[in-house]
Amino acid sequence: MKFSTLNLAAPLAQAIARCGYDEMTPVQEKTIPNARRGIDLLVHAQTGTGKTAAFALPILQQMLDKPKDRASASPRALVLTPTRELAEQLAEAFVRYAQFTQLSICAVYGGVKMGGQSNKLKAGVDILIATPGRLLEHMALNNLTLANAEFVVLDEADRMLDMGFIGDVTQIMEHTAKKRQTLLYSATSSPAVNELCHKILNNHKEVRLSKINATADTVNHVMYPVEEARKIDLFKALLKEHNWFQILVFTSTKEQADRLMAALKQSKIEAAVCHGDKSQGSRRRALADFKSAKLQVLIATEVAARGLDIQGLDFVLNYNLPYLPEDYVHRIGRTGRAGNTGNAISFVSREEERTVERIETLIGTKIKRVVKKGFEVSDRKSLLKSISSKRRVSKTNKVSTTRITGNKVRARKKT
Repeated sequence: MKFSTLNLAAPLAQAIARCGYDEMTPVQEKTIPNARRGIDLLVHAQTGTGKTAAFALPILQQMLDKPKDRASASPRALVLTPTRELAEQLAEAFVRYAQFTQLSICAVYGGVKMGGQSNKLKAGVDILIATPGRLLEHMALNNLTLANAEFVVLDEADRMLDMGFIGDVTQIMEHTAKKRQTLLYSATSSPAVNELCHKILNNHKEVRLSKINATADTVNHVMYPVEEARKIDLFKALLKEHNWFQILVFTSTKEQADRLMAALKQSKIEAAVCHGDKSQGSRRRALADFKSAKLQVLIATEVAARGLDIQGLDFVLNYNLPYLPEDYVHRIGRTGRAGNTGNAISFVSREEERTVERIETLIGTKIKRVVKKGFEVSDRKSLLKSISSKRRVSKTNKVSTTRITGNKVRARKKT
């Protein structure tokens, strides 16, 4: 279905054309008409499916249909999101869609000074994009009120709950307008998401765009068995062999990220690190350099798993597998977006093979195993079988030795 069939307001139609949008994605086709009518929605959709436009356009349309004077420190629409990177990107998207309107958009998040944000809020904004923690800080300082927030979006709701924001989200929702439209978007389904849904949605419709906790069909999965100590060497070897460029690498800890960064720097490979110890400015520059192809490798920890939106990203590497299988879905959601083909590569040590089994169960498919010559390693099952066999042999030898020794003792007694 084409966007032209929606009969959007002229400023929005003009912006859509400027963005190069023609055909709607499935999530847009299934949700925009209902959202435009003011219906509460619970939408299960993977990242990269076009969901930002799916909730931004109907909200903008309704605001244009019923214009109101902009009020100081009192936004009409609130979009909650788990990370500051994602908040920035959502704000950029709203600005693109609203570029031919007079609507004002602002994003507030941690990691930067509050003064500039406070001034923007007091000047008045129509649409506020925020992370829960920073929003509560502004509310505590009376920098804004949500009493007139008639549109509320929870983007990446499952991730917000995973990060422990359930209390913050519940508190924020209590301060919004009683008569409001609420749109909840989640890549995965869980009891916590369902509980939140029943608390904050009213007579809602549920839309499922894919299997629960599924990965995009456009992503190819592959794993390389490798000893933990040889992962850096394997990565450099594959970089050289496949000439991977603009590859996003996820590590489990900041220490692993820094260690990999040091090794790549030593090999004169252009790379940058994005994790919690880096300043907001440093992370923003790293992402900008990566997007503009100045960097070959961007290394990130879990903090960036949902917050990075990179057009045309072909490769995501799990340098270490995440502890939770659901986080595998979140990580690789950076590639294979909007119908494009992507590649999810994982380095798997023997200790991580159980995690592979849990991930395969979650995503409902087997991950192809590729053995790189020179980096062979026995898998965990083979190792356990070998250990078990050695134990049996050892036990048998011990029993035989005991019998022989016992016979010798008895023989000495007879003499």
